[in-house]
Amino acid sequence: MLFQRPARLLAGASLLVLGMTAPAALAMSPADQTAKTTLTMQDETAASAFAQLVEDFEAFEHENSPGARARDGDLEAAGEWFDISPESLAAQAEAETGFLQRLEAIDVDALDENDATSYAVLDYILRFRVELAPFDEMRAPFRNDSGFFSAPSYASASTRPRTIARADAWVARINAIPDYFDANIAWMQQGLEDGFTQPRLIAELAASQIESLSDPETLTTLLIAPIDRLPEGLPQAERDRVRADAEAAIRDAAIPAYETLLAFFQDEYIPQTRASLGISETPDGREYYQTVVRYHTTLDTSPEEVHQRGLNEVARIRAEMDEVISRTGFEGTFAEFLNFLRTDPQFYAETPEELLMHAAWISKRADDAMPRFFGNLPRLPYGVRPVPDTMAPTYTTGRYWPGDLENGVAGGYMVNTYDLTQRPLYTLPALTVHEAVPGHHHQISIAAELEDVPDFRRDSYITAFGEGWGLYTETLATDMGLYTTPYEEFGRLTYEMWRACRLVVDTGIHYMGWTQAEAEACLLENSALAPHNVRTEVQRYISWPGQALAYKSGELLMRDLRAQAEARLGADFDIRAFHDRLLDDGAMPLSALEAKMLAWIDEQEAELAEAAE
Repeated sequence: MLFQRPARLLAGASLLVLGMTAPAALAMSPADQTAKTTLTMQDETAASAFAQLVEDFEAFEHENSPGARARDGDLEAAGEWFDISPESLAAQAEAETGFLQRLEAIDVDALDENDATSYAVLDYILRFRVELAPFDEMRAPFRNDSGFFSAPSYASASTRPRTIARADAWVARINAIPDYFDANIAWMQQGLEDGFTQPRLIAELAASQIESLSDPETLTTLLIAPIDRLPEGLPQAERDRVRADAEAAIRDAAIPAYETLLAFFQDEYIPQTRASLGISETPDGREYYQTVVRYHTTLDTSPEEVHQRGLNEVARIRAEMDEVISRTGFEGTFAEFLNFLRTDPQFYAETPEELLMHAAWISKRADDAMPRFFGNLPRLPYGVRPVPDTMAPTYTTGRYWPGDLENGVAGGYMVNTYDLTQRPLYTLPALTVHEAVPGHHHQISIAAELEDVPDFRRDSYITAFGEGWGLYTETLATDMGLYTTPYEEFGRLTYEMWRACRLVVDTGIHYMGWTQAEAEACLLENSALAPHNVRTEVQRYISWPGQALAYKSGELLMRDLRAQAEARLGADFDIRAFHDRLLDDGAMPLSALEAKMLAWIDEQEAELAEAAE
């Protein structure tokens, strides 16, 4: 649903003010009445202009999103992928520049609190779209563990057609895969000409995934799944017909598209990619990195400042680790303790099912504790699922896949069961709360249920907020009683050290010219992360400049805000109210979050003072 623009009330506002009969109004001087009338008109002018901008922006977003149009019943859109042609992206960039100019012309101080929050989020979205547009990020449209070539499998997992018409739309989408891949190949060819590519290391990892997806049996299983999920009550003849159409589309369109893409990677792209790792080695790469640092942290900061913040955090967390080691009774060096954790069989599951059962048990314990820490709980449930085999070898340890209540899709806490010797159980509690509850599933599902806000507020995922919250919940899990041994507590600190090292590693690779070995050393020497995880994580940072900086930026602010609230409110601090207020407006830039929560603390303090009088 589009945000509804309120009617303009300028004339009505003037009449109301001039006709007031309340004592306060009668006591006003003519000059005061004129000033108030002017302010009221300015406020309503700003609110009306902002509402119109939001309506126009959301209509623009809706028109450019096949998924959004499909959810509204557009069957043609349900058979499409995003239009990434240069002409389409140029038109979008021009429109976004216009939206930003209109936004900047609105006085944010004249908006109410809800609109002011929407303004902050929209300003962040538009400002960085405009700043990043000249860098043509589409020239490198993939990362170490996913990319445009993963889109069909992701779409398949979330597609639940309930009618034959919807199933036909899915068949049309399969048939559209070749054109979608060709458009991405064109952008990658442009990247080769410009010298803006992923490193060869990352391109080779992507090619290995494409090769797995190119297997006819694998691809058929993935893409036929939505057809197999059709309701049993539909006419069998139609079910058979649409299944035959889907099989033909997979055979004649999808499989050849993947084979062509794999050949492009192997014969053309990989031989011409760069050997260097850091994005600063590409044309305009340093300027690009400085921009993504600000984008992902949402802060006006620099790579140098972020690097130093990371070094400070590494030192602090290392001291806490030493204290936990002493509680285990282990006698030996820090390096020997890490080796013990990485090699002792007691810390590892023997089967994928065992790992998933541990993850599910921790998830249910977290569910059980949630009402003690949150007053507002979402309707959407989540499940514990293994990462698909086609992507598991290069995928992270775990991840959250958002659900969709309207389309009957639960959220997914995805657990990587590939190579169990690299999936220690002592880090599983921290991973679980981060990805499921009270982490990503809780925060994203709460945002999806927001009322009286524009659609972009429900849908926006601002990394510093979302990942900062996920990391904050890893410490919150201590209060929830989810760490039952010193080893699990060390696992939590390992995960925190992991994110602290990200600040050091990401800036080291992309701004300071670090090698992969230098980057891996920070994690191998200061955390109990398994070597395989360290390798895949560093590959992720290489392929996605700046994203790894968001976690600590958001988490440190949230921990600081809670500390301030506890110090100022004392015994009257309500942890449920604090968490609900922190999440109740959805994701936002960190500066807006800080202002909001400091205002909330002031309000709580004032209410307590008033009650004490």
